[in-house]
Amino acid sequence: MFRKILIANRGEIAVRILRTCKELGIETVAVYSQADETALHVKWADETVCIGPAKASESYLNMKNILAAATTLGCDAIHPGFGFLSENATFARLVETCGIKFIGPSGDVIDRMGNKSAARELMLQSGVPVVPGSNGSVRTLEEAQTVAEEIGYPVLIKASAGGGGRGMRKAFSPEELENAYLSARSEAKSCFGDDDVYVEKLIENPKHIEFQIMADRFGNVVHLGERDCSIQRRNQKMIEEAPSAVLTPELREKMGKDAVRAAKAAGYENAGTIEFVLDSKQHQYYFIEMNTRIQVEHPVTEMITGIDLIKEQITVAEGRPLSFHQEDVKFWGHALECRINAENPQENFRPCPGVVKGLHMPGGFGVRVDTALYQGYPIPSCYDSMIAKVIVHGATREETIARMRRALEEMIVQGIDTNMDLHYMILHHKDFLSGNFDTSFMEKNLEKLVK
Repeated sequence: MFRKILIANRGEIAVRILRTCKELGIETVAVYSQADETALHVKWADETVCIGPAKASESYLNMKNILAAATTLGCDAIHPGFGFLSENATFARLVETCGIKFIGPSGDVIDRMGNKSAARELMLQSGVPVVPGSNGSVRTLEEAQTVAEEIGYPVLIKASAGGGGRGMRKAFSPEELENAYLSARSEAKSCFGDDDVYVEKLIENPKHIEFQIMADRFGNVVHLGERDCSIQRRNQKMIEEAPSAVLTPELREKMGKDAVRAAKAAGYENAGTIEFVLDSKQHQYYFIEMNTRIQVEHPVTEMITGIDLIKEQITVAEGRPLSFHQEDVKFWGHALECRINAENPQENFRPCPGVVKGLHMPGGFGVRVDTALYQGYPIPSCYDSMIAKVIVHGATREETIARMRRALEEMIVQGIDTNMDLHYMILHHKDFLSGNFDTSFMEKNLEKLVK
């Protein structure tokens, strides 16, 4: 069993990992930037190390400083959380080279699945349905034009090393393709240091459905059901729920089996997510990518299964088999998660860092809040604007929506602007209530919702 784990992250996910480590009796090391000196994960950890200035590239992305902290303090393992270095194959390999366990898949698997065009090829070979598109990366505009003509417009240009909606552009006609191709490559280079892109058919207004999987080193791969992540703005998820309101039991079983098949094809170990787009009218789904890490929305799955995914990540990394089999996974009720951001939706979602002057968190039956906020905390301006996740569970979807509304009514964050009111309005929209929504929901309704 691990004795000491370094948490190579910040914010609510660092706090989330800390909590499970404490329950397991594992000592923790928190790393932090100069901007995060007063952060909650720093206050709660057993040991702390400042790894650099506020800029992420000089702190939370500074592999040398993180590894120096881990080796100096005698850590057995590093948990990367999500974002930052969580899907960096080089970092995963360096961690293992230092004799420390990386809590996640191997660097080779991250490379295999992190490159979206390579992952497409692997899925094709494994019989998992993929969106029609290019065979690997497209190196020139002319090649992109040829592929687009073959598969038909509209098309989507996607960064091969992408994630989080970055490096993606739509083209609805040949006239739009050049700008989409060039801007996608430019953003991919800026965000990921890699300007490789590929082309695939744009499935217009699909459902975004992802399956949570867990795998151990003994070849056991289990899925824990789906999450519907279709409420998005600019490819950034806002609200996630489980189960999806549109999946039949038969379709859920089929997609779950393909998610397991995909993970096995990759030789996967630890927590991951298989992402699909679903044409709910045709009941046809396609693999789009795999996230080789724990997800922001993992609490939704925890609420309906009762399984602590962070704990499972740690025990699997220790070399133990999964604590459950597929037939042991039972789903009960419904769960929702709202991502609370420090931003002003009425001012084009302007980030709103500042000092939290007043704070009250919701509670009661079936309510969970994952956050690193506390009264007096100065929210830095240099990181992602997400400051909390409100997660609720209920017996039915209707009860869960009512409970989330009540939780948002109770929640108070003074001193900064947030998107809580926008979430509240979404939870009253007729299309959301009926389950009749897809990834175009925010684009179609944002103006009215904000007003």
